[in-house]
Amino acid sequence: MRIEGVLLLEHTDANTNIKYLVSQVREFLQERDWQKYHNPKDLAESICIEAAELLQLFQWMSREEVCAFKGVSSNVERLKEELADVVIYCLSMANAMNIDLTSTVMHKLKRNRNKYPSKQYRGKTRL
Repeated sequence: MRIEGVLLLEHTDANTNIKYLVSQVREFLQERDWQKYHNPKDLAESICIEAAELLQLFQWMSREEVCAFKGVSSNVERLKEELADVVIYCLSMANAMNIDLTSTVMHKLKRNRNKYPSKQYRGKTRL
């Protein structure tokens, strides 16, 4: 695959780390001089807007319709586009705030493990 004259290898979760994704988002913004628009408030708004677009794909669907949705490749492609937008804005927020996402996520998981012990919460949303 080529984008703007650069040969790209296939990147997957298995062979790409978060640091690389963060750098790719940063590079994309710098090439367009858009980082000046990426302040925390506007990024937070953009995350919410894109998350709402993701949610809109499922608006008014029953559980059965959601199961059927997953089986239609064009639906999955639309979902992937919206999910990517959410993740890109989250990575942009990490860039703007100089946040290390891996340590932040690991810290939050540790807090959640303590808050929701698996022995008490396995299979339950609340006690």
